[in-house]
Amino acid sequence: MTKLRVGILFGGCSGEHEVSLNSAKAIATALTQGQNTDKYELMPIYIQKDGRWQPTDFSQQVLESGNLPSLSLTDDNSEIETSSSIASQTSSHLWQTPPQAAQIDVWFPVLHGPNGEDGTIQGLLKLMQVPFVGSGVLGSAMGMDKIAMKMAFAQAGLPQVKYQAVTRSQIWSNPCVFPKLCDDIEAALEYPCFVKPANLGSSVGIAKVRSRAELETALDNAASYDRRIIVEAGVEARELECAVLGNDVPKASVVGEITFESDFYDYETKYTEGKADLFIPARVSEAIAAQIQEMATQAFLAVDAAGLARVDFFYVEKTGEILINEINTMPGFTTTSMYPMLWKASGIPFSELVDCLIQLALERHSH
Repeated sequence: MTKLRVGILFGGCSGEHEVSLNSAKAIATALTQGQNTDKYELMPIYIQKDGRWQPTDFSQQVLESGNLPSLSLTDDNSEIETSSSIASQTSSHLWQTPPQAAQIDVWFPVLHGPNGEDGTIQGLLKLMQVPFVGSGVLGSAMGMDKIAMKMAFAQAGLPQVKYQAVTRSQIWSNPCVFPKLCDDIEAALEYPCFVKPANLGSSVGIAKVRSRAELETALDNAASYDRRIIVEAGVEARELECAVLGNDVPKASVVGEITFESDFYDYETKYTEGKADLFIPARVSEAIAAQIQEMATQAFLAVDAAGLARVDFFYVEKTGEILINEINTMPGFTTTSMYPMLWKASGIPFSELVDCLIQLALERHSH
């Protein structure tokens, strides 16, 4: 039996570079377990922070060691780079694949954040006419941009929190415009509210604001990350998540719940063990769980997602409302990631889940 060569694409030009490495390690391990051993051959390809693609032997060393080479664009490796700052420093090597890329049968882009799950890499793979795991250009782009995402949810009739869309030019270009902008936000939304860059994942650059002064600071900070910013109404609610798997006829996992002591589910809480408590299944009624599962598949189809996604919700117990928060079309596969844990609780273990995602990629490409 000829093995399928799976190209795990990891690293990438975003502030979630390290998260991508952890996800890729877990997926690579799954490809060498059980029946996957006889079906797949691993061909990892590491993308440096400066955009250069590395050959498989070097990439395998990065995966096995878990250590990133000193190839950061900044002196401080902990600094979160924006997509624009990286693009300005990236050479023409960004899209130049190593020779082994031509041997890959199916690609698994385990890339989080800008230039990875926003449709950029998906467009390149589409041009290469190769099968790949996950959503295509449209689904990835809409799953990344929170403003476009919310517009799609609204069109699908999915309930969500109130929000205001803002651009960097409104914040920075004219000091006379900024006060009016803040006035408009305050007229539309009550404090507390959340200011977020529209195109960054893993809670990067998000701030909870309770006053005009905090709003102004948060908007200025968010504008340094992205030219599109979203301000969302705060809501006192439980945070529930549901995993989705499939293509045109997706299915939903059991529902999970996240609880945490911090003000909100920030970057540190999300990727530090012990910072948040996970309950799988969530402590909700069967009726609520069923409603969330239905809304999760609706959201998946609304943005034209494929393969996989995690959909996040707010459950307002006082009113019984279920509000959709966002969809993540390339959720993390780290030890603290909800997506694989939700499917494990639904009867699909990690190695089988990885196999299923590869098969879905091949199915979608064949059609």
